[in-house]
Amino acid sequence: MAERVTIKPYASPAGGWGSARSLTEILLREQIPLSGAAMLMHQNKPDGFMRVSCAWAKPEKPAVFEYCENGAKATAWEVTRKRVTADLSQAARTYGRARSAMGVYGMGLTQHRMGVETVQVLVNLLLLRGNIGRPGAGICPVRGHSNVQGQRTVGITEKPELVPSDRLKALYGFEPPQEKGLNTVEACEGILDGSVRAFVALGGNFIRAVPETVLMEAAWRKLRLTVQVSTKLNRNHVIHGEIAYILPCLGRIEIDAQPGGRQAVTMEDSTACIHGSKGYAEPASRHLLSEPRIVAGIAKATLAPNPRIDWDRWAGDYASVRDAIEATYPSEFNDFNARMWQPGGFRRPIPAAGRVWRTPTGKAHFVTPRGLSADPDTEQADPEVMRLITMRSNDQFNTTIYGYDDRFRGVKGTRMVLFMNRRDIERLGLRDAQTVDLVGATDDGVERRVTGFRVVAYDVPEGCLGGYHPECNPLIPLWHHAERSKVPAAKSVPVRIRAG
Repeated sequence: MAERVTIKPYASPAGGWGSARSLTEILLREQIPLSGAAMLMHQNKPDGFMRVSCAWAKPEKPAVFEYCENGAKATAWEVTRKRVTADLSQAARTYGRARSAMGVYGMGLTQHRMGVETVQVLVNLLLLRGNIGRPGAGICPVRGHSNVQGQRTVGITEKPELVPSDRLKALYGFEPPQEKGLNTVEACEGILDGSVRAFVALGGNFIRAVPETVLMEAAWRKLRLTVQVSTKLNRNHVIHGEIAYILPCLGRIEIDAQPGGRQAVTMEDSTACIHGSKGYAEPASRHLLSEPRIVAGIAKATLAPNPRIDWDRWAGDYASVRDAIEATYPSEFNDFNARMWQPGGFRRPIPAAGRVWRTPTGKAHFVTPRGLSADPDTEQADPEVMRLITMRSNDQFNTTIYGYDDRFRGVKGTRMVLFMNRRDIERLGLRDAQTVDLVGATDDGVERRVTGFRVVAYDVPEGCLGGYHPECNPLIPLWHHAERSKVPAAKSVPVRIRAG
């Protein structure tokens, strides 16, 4: 039976970064056994694992097994020696004793300026014990959306280099665009500067989910066209462009009857397993169309006819869409329609699961982070500047709020709460249940304020605050995002408290 140990979080909003880094340092410092020289030979960088600022000169021709152990120890120790707790030491020992371990992470790791590097640090920790590519081990992202991973798998991306363009050209006789598209932050920037003039959304509540709420809502109303394909009404339907369309569609729980019969869709979960899904509820209205039917209708009305693309067939029989996916990705989706109904679904091939490393050397690489802080550009010396962590309640799904109680944290009847460490409440001269406002603590000339929070004493790290998403989104600058992935850095937002 697996050993279960509960460890208190690292004393910082960058808990994933600090914890993973500290665990790695403890493994090395206390000489907890790794998985043997053979594992490191397969996983070490060909030019060694050098510390960020090693005192020793790098050899002209480093050996494959050159691992700067002292450098790794010192680099981690320099930044953790004052903050590593007994709990983290116990966690390192537990991890060191475990035969296998999984690294399961969510937005607490990714929503930082150095979010990509934070995940890489976790991968380093797993590699140190050989916990990639064996049963009971691996890394698993907890997604906050039903198919956010699956869409990337089939080429829905703003990055043309991730799309099999040659295959699409051969199959459908057109030239796929090679210009880079826009991610969420870039789309917001384009809406703010006026270069984006129209927005078509397949579901979602975009304006409520993104940062910089006040500026974004004002700019959104200046869009020439907004189109929302939706199952339920939300704020994005009342904050709209000059010309606005709401196109109601079937939900996934509803029966989707098409000329080809009752239809099914597929989902990809966080473990890369793909399974079928059917609706069983009667549709809310006989007039509702499915999303594929709506998209196909728009395509037929706007694109030149293509004899290789039968939009009506795709909209009437989703199995034909899966056949097209299989033709585009034959190695991942062979026998797609048959395998989607096997128990648990079928697993998409992931090379690292078989210890196949797609690197120039054919070996896994440890990645040295560029710095030692998850949010270096928002660190403040002012003790009144706090770090805001945005979070979800148990009674919401992304921006959809089902109720005003949070069983996780004992909150009832409101979401306008501010979780604070009791010592911070005393230090700032506040009291439990007091009403306060939050204002942004950045020097970019934009005033950001959210009013009417109720102070709640809670077990959060000193210097940190907790508040709900999306209510706190107006406090997040658009530029405050992960440098490489452009994910909004909503887990470490600099703010000040103003007593009401």
